[in-house]
Amino acid sequence: MMKDTPINFEIVNRHIRESKIRNIGKATIREIKRLINGIEKESGEKFIRMEMGVPGLPPAGIGVQAEIEALQRGVASVYPDIEGTPILKKEASRFAKLFLDIDVDEANCVPTVGSMQGGFAAFLTISKLSKERDVTLFIDPGFPVHHQQHVVLGLKYKSFDVYDYRGEKLRAKLESYFMAGNINSVLYSNPNNPSWVCFTEKELKIIGELATKYNVIIIEDLAYFGMDFRKDYSHPGQPPYQPTVAKYTDNYILLVSSSKVFSYAGQRIGLMLVSNHLFNQVSENLLWSYSTNIFGRALIYGTLYALSAGTAHSAQFALAALLKAANDGTYNFVEVVKEYGEKARIMKKMFLENGFSIVYDKDEDEPIADGFYFTVSYPGFTGEQLLEELIYYGISSISLTITGSEHSEGLRACVSLVQRAQFPALEERLRKFHENHPVS
Repeated sequence: MMKDTPINFEIVNRHIRESKIRNIGKATIREIKRLINGIEKESGEKFIRMEMGVPGLPPAGIGVQAEIEALQRGVASVYPDIEGTPILKKEASRFAKLFLDIDVDEANCVPTVGSMQGGFAAFLTISKLSKERDVTLFIDPGFPVHHQQHVVLGLKYKSFDVYDYRGEKLRAKLESYFMAGNINSVLYSNPNNPSWVCFTEKELKIIGELATKYNVIIIEDLAYFGMDFRKDYSHPGQPPYQPTVAKYTDNYILLVSSSKVFSYAGQRIGLMLVSNHLFNQVSENLLWSYSTNIFGRALIYGTLYALSAGTAHSAQFALAALLKAANDGTYNFVEVVKEYGEKARIMKKMFLENGFSIVYDKDEDEPIADGFYFTVSYPGFTGEQLLEELIYYGISSISLTITGSEHSEGLRACVSLVQRAQFPALEERLRKFHENHPVS
């Protein structure tokens, strides 16, 4: 390990030892964050922070103003309806039609404490539908906390890395799991965290057809709604629409987040859009845990009520205002977040010019989009080794190992918190790293 590094070697080395993290390369996102905070504070050097997938833009003002007005009306003293405020449900249903081109009843559009709670509630309720179907299938790489939620809930899961199963290959891979008869649901994100791959219409059609054939529920995480900037998904009621499995099956729950597209992460407000078919599905097995045999009612009045008794009242008015502005065409939310794609394009070029490679680089035959994340590797390093070594160079990220990826040589880089003013520092640190680790 080189000691001629941009960040004081002894300070970094000591903080790593004192962190008591057994393997820095397998540390959680929050552990990495805490470690880097300590190093920054003592060294006085600002890191290129790529470990946290949090917004790097100001919150959308439309939402802030609507929430202030709601608080001034006194909503903070009133419990919100567990199924959500009527105005939010109305605009969520409109949003589904105008930006996804699907019909979801207002009743089936349910606010959650961020889409993470939506996932947690979905996993828990789906697990009660059938005794035989007791396994969730993750199409990875994915958000590590979804795996952790299963551990906490004591639920079974399986996973596979999608890298080698794009296009028609995805059909046989999924069917090999579905044929066993124990898969109750499938989760993936699209665009994907951490790889930023995006499923093609062909792949979504395969997923949807198999979901219907084998009666498997698809949980589609749309945390980065509309952020595949290769196409313009920003115009309400006009194609192209945000791609979704909902065009190809009635067995779906869509998780829609306000955190990235509206930069409203701090208020923890998201949505579950449950298909009309699934919402009204009846299963007598639900009566073992709930007072109803109807899936949608069990999800809301059983699971969500037990988890939080509703979602913050004022935040619902914020999201309703944001959705209404998008639906009315007065607020182009996609245009605002294109900055992430521009930064990714510049940053990827810096990495590539200094000996790095992009790990997940294609959507079938097309290069992946520039967006919120990208993945990198460097010759001669595992992802875990690379993560730790880059800390000495003032660059932080997370290892793909913790995301379910089978590409253990890779790292996830998030562009959101990297400021353009830091680009010269990033370029110099990558140049120094490349100089100290020449590629033969």
